[in-house]
Amino acid sequence: MATKPTGSKNARHERGRRSPREGIAENRQVQLAWVLAACARVLRPLVRLALAFGVKHGHLEVLLRDIMVDEARRAWLEKGTEPNISQLSVTTGLNRKAVTLKVREIADDLPKSETSSEAKTITLWLQMFADDPKLRSLPIVAEGSGPSFETLARHASRGNVHHRTILDELLRLNMVSERDGRVELDAAGFVPANDVKEMLAFLGDNTRDHLAAAVANTLGAKPPLLERSVFAGGISLQDCERIHQFVRERWSGLHHDLTREMTLAYEAADKGATGRIRVGIYTYYEDAAAETTAQVPAADSSSGRSG
Repeated sequence: MATKPTGSKNARHERGRRSPREGIAENRQVQLAWVLAACARVLRPLVRLALAFGVKHGHLEVLLRDIMVDEARRAWLEKGTEPNISQLSVTTGLNRKAVTLKVREIADDLPKSETSSEAKTITLWLQMFADDPKLRSLPIVAEGSGPSFETLARHASRGNVHHRTILDELLRLNMVSERDGRVELDAAGFVPANDVKEMLAFLGDNTRDHLAAAVANTLGAKPPLLERSVFAGGISLQDCERIHQFVRERWSGLHHDLTREMTLAYEAADKGATGRIRVGIYTYYEDAAAETTAQVPAADSSSGRSG
């Protein structure tokens, strides 16, 4: 037998309506879900890196806690307030004891890629080589008024690092070769593939600045920073690699132009100039079907078939 709903029409209507506070809370939960989804996408390759080097959950948990406290303090300082323990606790969701455990700066044992004299030397050398292919090989020390590795390294490091120190490091990284008092450029860029520490430093610095630009834009930076990409799906892996090589070729020309502009700015800057800029480009491709499969946990064989 059919039954009729009880209660008045007005009462049912009131139950169906949400208060403004409920609407705000629901919108906040939706936004939190969006932010967490974005964080998951960003963290996945970082967790892949961490696992490959044997990093455990406890290490990442401590690191995340310390970074949250640092960033919460920075957010308060930007508002003109030096936060106390309670304010940091509320902002981060950590209890007061966890906040007080943050008693020292986060350890950062990696070199700073933007201050690398080796990277600056190679970059400047590549610019010279692009303008004059004969400069692929240079005498190590000055011979008359012509260019030499010594003058190149002194200019790139502003005289702060001895040229022999820079040369020895580039030799170790297999980016140059030395013979009969001359040194020859063997690299197309400063990519220290033979040095895990240097590679991790560039990974951290490049990814940090890429994300910093994207986050600044998401939070409404004015004017917005350049952070764009072009993407496609449903194409062959062979075409992915072809496009990858196409981008590499185009980047070489842009790299030369950017190096020239940055060198001019570097030479014109006062000694106390503090501005820094990083311009990057990336290409990534994979079999999307493999990625989807990897994210779906396999059924536990002890629990029978999954449905």
